[in-house]
Amino acid sequence: MLSKLALKSSLTSTLIKRTQSTMAPLITVVPNKSLFLSEPNPMFFGNGPNPGYDPEWTNGNWLKSRFHFSFAEYHNPVNSRFGVMKVMNDDLVQPKRGFGTHPHRDMEIITYIVHGALTHQDSMGSKESLGRGSIQFMTAGTGVQHSEFNHDDKPLRFIQTWILPRTRGLKPNYGSYNASKDCDAKKNELQYLASDIEKKDADTPVKVNQDLNTYAAELELGKLVTLDLPKGRQAYLLCIEGSLEVNGKSLTRHDGAEIHGDGTPLEIKATGVEPTENDEVAHFLMFEMEEDGSGRGDLQ
Repeated sequence: MLSKLALKSSLTSTLIKRTQSTMAPLITVVPNKSLFLSEPNPMFFGNGPNPGYDPEWTNGNWLKSRFHFSFAEYHNPVNSRFGVMKVMNDDLVQPKRGFGTHPHRDMEIITYIVHGALTHQDSMGSKESLGRGSIQFMTAGTGVQHSEFNHDDKPLRFIQTWILPRTRGLKPNYGSYNASKDCDAKKNELQYLASDIEKKDADTPVKVNQDLNTYAAELELGKLVTLDLPKGRQAYLLCIEGSLEVNGKSLTRHDGAEIHGDGTPLEIKATGVEPTENDEVAHFLMFEMEEDGSGRGDLQ
């Protein structure tokens, strides 16, 4: 017969095991169908009319954009931001089309290219074209003007995210990360792409003026990557291509996920792949930041 001390120890051990087994980050899937779909008039950004037929076009309108948060003509008071993320737009731009010169200020802008080539030109004298897995980023600060264009004969897809800076009135700046020149960029590995400029121990190609970390990965079928998400931190994940399982939650192409950490590591596994410019993979982009309790109130 167990002594009182042994019984208490056994019950405590059982309780700890049960608590550990039920611990999991709080994940809210943001399904593709809940995103706002925008297809603006081509004249709004200085483009000519859409062609009646072009075999290279994959969409009837020059732009198809999926808004993850309130932006432009989309107004949703319970979906205005997630933490310091103010905008995430998933843009598909058809050949020989783009965004004419337009202004920005007091925003950190991270643009991640999925396929095709994006040409950026700005009022600071920067001009650059980059392809898959690359990043173009700007500190808009006191004000900058730029254009973004698809000069190729194939469609261009990119994810543009606007981050609220910790300080207004910063000096404008442009920078980039060219994935085609990075020999260390490999499949089935987590790529650490952006971090806080004040985080001196983080070695990333992109630095932003905010407490923010950016990751991406291309995974072959069945492959898995992990990432620590401590309590007090939150993340927003976008399934770019293929399908994923994130700690038991399923995501498919274009789905997002709001994730609130509890100290349990994130496990992100490829459950479906699709043909891409980099063979058949699942592909995701994730932004990690300080927890502030934000999230879509209309998906609970």
